[in-house]
Amino acid sequence: MCRRWAFVVGLAVAFPLVAVPSTGAAPTGVDALKVDLDDILADPRLGGAQAGVVVRDPATDEILYSRQATDRATPASNAKLFTAAAALESLGPDYRFRTQVLSDAAQQGPTLLGDLHLRGTGDPTMLAADYDRLAAQIAEQGVREVRGRLLADDTWFDDVPLGTGWAWDDEPYYYSAPVSALSAAPDTDYDAGSAIVRVTPTAPGQAPEVALDPGTGALSVDNRATTAAEGEPDLAITRDHHSGRVVVTGTVPVGAAPVEEWVAVPDATAYATDVFARALAARGITVTGTGKAAAPPGARELAARESMPLRELLVPFLKLSNNGHAEVLVKAMGREQAGEGSWAAGTGVLTEKLRGLGVDADALRLVDGSGLSRMDGVTPDQLALLLDNASQRPWAQTFYDALPVAGAPDRMVGGTLRNRMADTAAAGNVHAKTGSLTGVTSLSGYVTAADGRRLVFSVVFNDFLSDTPQDLEDAIAVRLAEHNGAADQPRGRPRVPQLRTEPDDPSTPRDESALECAWTKSC
Repeated sequence: MCRRWAFVVGLAVAFPLVAVPSTGAAPTGVDALKVDLDDILADPRLGGAQAGVVVRDPATDEILYSRQATDRATPASNAKLFTAAAALESLGPDYRFRTQVLSDAAQQGPTLLGDLHLRGTGDPTMLAADYDRLAAQIAEQGVREVRGRLLADDTWFDDVPLGTGWAWDDEPYYYSAPVSALSAAPDTDYDAGSAIVRVTPTAPGQAPEVALDPGTGALSVDNRATTAAEGEPDLAITRDHHSGRVVVTGTVPVGAAPVEEWVAVPDATAYATDVFARALAARGITVTGTGKAAAPPGARELAARESMPLRELLVPFLKLSNNGHAEVLVKAMGREQAGEGSWAAGTGVLTEKLRGLGVDADALRLVDGSGLSRMDGVTPDQLALLLDNASQRPWAQTFYDALPVAGAPDRMVGGTLRNRMADTAAAGNVHAKTGSLTGVTSLSGYVTAADGRRLVFSVVFNDFLSDTPQDLEDAIAVRLAEHNGAADQPRGRPRVPQLRTEPDDPSTPRDESALECAWTKSC
């Protein structure tokens, strides 16, 4: 062994290694960009984690940067990019959901001599006010009594309410609400299948007032809370698993603003039916009961409502990362293209449309549309390729405009990026989709570089153990916005403002462990 080492050393002495003399010149252009991106990704929080990054130039198809580009990772809500593009291809920008009220019964004066059917096709934008307008249309026809029942027809979709691989402990929360062809939303965020629990203080020592918005019997309230004389609100509002019981505990002080919490309603169809039954009653129309049944063939339409077109729905869908919108679009694609409103049929259509968009669907696994499932697996290079190819489609501007815009304060412009990258070269520039699960964060979209080129990028981090490294995503996006083409010079990691949990308070420290604002209703 010693003789072998001596021989090697001897060779080294006899034939010294030749060092290439340094020119002393700093890297420029793409090389300078690579130096800075490598530095960002050297952050110790990514030690042992998966950190996939791709930067493409659509004008030349050049890959400006690539790291773990073909390694599959959990995308979280970056999966919605695939869903949105496939829905635009499959359903079209003008697609609308239709909700109908039908009957095959005769009407004698103010009496309908049979059942009333409420039939849905998955519209996630149905508010209590919309159900009231349907009831008004019935009242305008002189109906005051329904001798039969109000029957819900949700057969446009299958009866599977939750997606494959969704976390069981997310089931009570609004962002994991059940998917149904009939549902209701509490406000214009259009979180279908959820309701707002609103807690208002009363007198010291007394129980606060708890109200549901919209009012519904699909949930029950167990109010154990107390109104305090002073202090800060300290309330817990929880919904039991697989139950409609909402439990309210803790305290809320006199004079405090009402505390609100969004909760999922376990039976979305029953929820919609109840909201509509209440609207009918408010219009002076009585029914003998409620239930579920498919509308009979040939039933005539008494009232109807169409949703906004898909091109408009994309705004709350992508800006606010609405999980329910993704899933109804998947099932709608399945129903419209394959005759079956299921996740299996819908993801089959999604895969087909992605292939048509030049994506290697065999490199992906998508079992839902929102990215809630940890069984989803995508690669950064295919995310970037999708964004590149989507920019060539007739609906490209609609898609681009619906993405969150970095640092834009308007909620329906900035969306989940409204409190990120403010006062940087990325502000008002980066249009990108965020994604967040425990141990997962992602950001993929478009950025216009300093030399005027529009680039596409995808960043997907998985399996980090410490603070959520969203600031590293932001640093990459900012650095791309600063990239000056062939004249670029290394400039180090960009300064990224702290993420503010309250947009109007710049002194609020960043909570690195927090999930993105879409999960907490803070954006």
